[in-house]
Amino acid sequence: MTGLAIALFLSVSALGQKVEYALEKNIAYYDSAPDAYAKERCVLDFYYPKNVKSFATIVWFHGGGLTGGNKEIPKALTEKGYAVIGVGYRLSPKAKVAQCIEDAAASIAWAFRNVSRYGGSSQKIFISGHSAGGYLAAMAVLDKKWLSKHNINANDCAGLIPFSGQMISHFTARKEKGIEEKQPTIDEFAPLFFVRADAPPTLLITGDRELEMLGRYEENAYMARMMKLTGHKQTRLVEIGGYGHMMADPAYPLLLEEMKRVMETKS
Repeated sequence: MTGLAIALFLSVSALGQKVEYALEKNIAYYDSAPDAYAKERCVLDFYYPKNVKSFATIVWFHGGGLTGGNKEIPKALTEKGYAVIGVGYRLSPKAKVAQCIEDAAASIAWAFRNVSRYGGSSQKIFISGHSAGGYLAAMAVLDKKWLSKHNINANDCAGLIPFSGQMISHFTARKEKGIEEKQPTIDEFAPLFFVRADAPPTLLITGDRELEMLGRYEENAYMARMMKLTGHKQTRLVEIGGYGHMMADPAYPLLLEEMKRVMETKS
């Protein structure tokens, strides 16, 4: 094995125990792709610890405004003892926003159906992503209809941790309806429309309110308030000072800390 391969697949834990990682790429998460474009885009990469039992999994959605971007495994989430699923999904204008959400739900369903085959736990699946990816994470978990199509209860997700996700209707969804980018809207394409007391533990993370794009901090602050008012007991909001919309680097450790907190609470 080359030095590069060793760096990619092996890490050493604090106790000196060697953990081996594997990466499987371009796994189709639909049994039958809805269309030719979905066959191209609806694939995922699965990075996981090979000799760890009952590991947790992060389903990660990339950003890009629902119009760009590609599946990714963030380096900051690797070699932590967890699996990471980097999801590709259809993009506008070739697909409607509803189809983007359908893809997000289908990839989460794949995780629930398959992580146990690799040694993971279906009770430890956390949903996250940045920007448009954070929006997809929130929609797929909070609007329970998307996962119910796959016979999965969204409440079985261990946690929801969107990075700078849009909580009002996504601007690409508004564009489909001829609504201007700066015209706030809350409808069936807004995570805010689906606040509920029984949702999984939720950590909302944004950049600095004065540096974020288009009121993104305020959207998340309102989301946190409304979740609490509906009776949700585990919603928290973190604003990362000094960072704008590209705030993922300082947010990754918060994601990992939240996963640890949730799993310790449940144990």
